Amino acid sequence: QVQLVESGGGLVQPGGSLRLSCAASGLSLRNYAIGWFRQAPGKEREGVSYIPDSGSTLYYADSVKGRFTISRDNAKNTAYLQMDNLKSEDTARYYCAVGRIATHFSQFYDYWGQGTQVTVST
Repeated sequence: QVQLVESGGGLVQPGGSLRLSCAASGLSLRNYAIGWFRQAPGKEREGVSYIPDSGSTLYYADSVKGRFTISRDNAKNTAYLQMDNLKSEDTARYYCAVGRIATHFSQFYDYWGQGTQVTVST
């Protein structure tokens, strides 16, 4: 059974940092693209970043470019999203997903975690 578990969310002040983790079991992440998505109340799910199985070309949404960094540790079967200089508009529930195609379109991902809440506020 495939399971993705996100962790690392929480409450942080504007300008602060968080590192999200996505621990996988039941599959080997090295064979999959990994995407990070977020969804704020009343908004559609947004593709934030993805990394292909090769780890080569990385994607970032314009809203997070220069502030977020995606990475993967295949040995630990875990993916990460380092989030720096957080802004209030980054407040959302963040999800990791894995699939065969590296894309920011959510419909191409096969497995999803339950998400972790990130709240940026004073």
